[in-house]
Amino acid sequence: MRRLTRTVTAAALATALALVAGCSSDSDTSENGGGGNGAALEKVTYLTSFGNFGRDSYAWVAKDKGFFKEAGFEVDIKPGQGTGGVVQVAGGQADFAPVDLTGAILQFANGQAQGFVAVAAVQQRTMAAIATVEGKNIATPKDLEGKKLADTPTSVVRNLFPTYARLAGIDASKVTWVNGEAQTLIGMLGSGSVDGIGQFVVGQPTIETVTKKKAVMLPYSNVMQDLYGNVLVTSTKNAKEKPEMVKRFTAALLKGLEYSLANPDEAGEILKKNVPAAVPAAAAAELKLMAAYVRSSNSGTALGTLDEGRVAKVISLLQGAGAIKREVAPKEIIDFNLVPKA
Repeated sequence: MRRLTRTVTAAALATALALVAGCSSDSDTSENGGGGNGAALEKVTYLTSFGNFGRDSYAWVAKDKGFFKEAGFEVDIKPGQGTGGVVQVAGGQADFAPVDLTGAILQFANGQAQGFVAVAAVQQRTMAAIATVEGKNIATPKDLEGKKLADTPTSVVRNLFPTYARLAGIDASKVTWVNGEAQTLIGMLGSGSVDGIGQFVVGQPTIETVTKKKAVMLPYSNVMQDLYGNVLVTSTKNAKEKPEMVKRFTAALLKGLEYSLANPDEAGEILKKNVPAAVPAAAAAELKLMAAYVRSSNSGTALGTLDEGRVAKVISLLQGAGAIKREVAPKEIIDFNLVPKA
């Protein structure tokens, strides 16, 4: 089984908490107010997947390097809080957001969110995990029984936990969950108020920096290997009425992702420029770890692709585990006409 790890290193707890709050910058590479063809820029609101950590720095890179402007967009980047971003996108509070595909399927199939579609993959493998630290007597999934875990209510880690528990041989009724927010989770773990938290695997260095203890990661992919990670979602309204706009935005964002993976140190500095509390080295470390999840095992496959057959397997897994209440076809949640071609 692959052991996965999750990163963003903060210099101290205050820094780690401040990272998530962040702020958006109006800077772009070119100084004029138009896009690459001189036309007026279209204003777009984009939510990050989870705060303003290194794993999301590629959006800042796409903005700073002028990729969004070249595609005709003025992008307002706001910190997200997990899979709940699908509700904001569907409701029109944001135009685009990266959310975990499995979490999106759970919300869609169980009637918690409608009116959105995925249009590209960000990560080809899930980075979802339970994170803890040494001294909590947690080394295997079974050790989570009798423990207290924290996460945001809409987090994919939390919502997928019953399925993970069943497949990993955990009695989920013996695990207690409490609420936390993106910016408070690591602090809760560091203070000892909880035994573990929901995290992406790339968060390991941040956890170790803040808690001053060695992190222990329990990746969901160890027991659910077909799961995708984050996917870019937009509203069904945008997908139907503005398909070319969606394609242009997707291409610009993926260009930022590709540049960030190729230049992680520069991406960390760009994040720092836009989010003052960010730690460039930490952001770079996250991107270096994330690279293995972004690329398909087939090195010739284009960035952002989604395979309909594989998505069907994920849905079948969730149905078999009793995690979703009705059958879902991949085309209900993914617009394959807009997804980058393999």
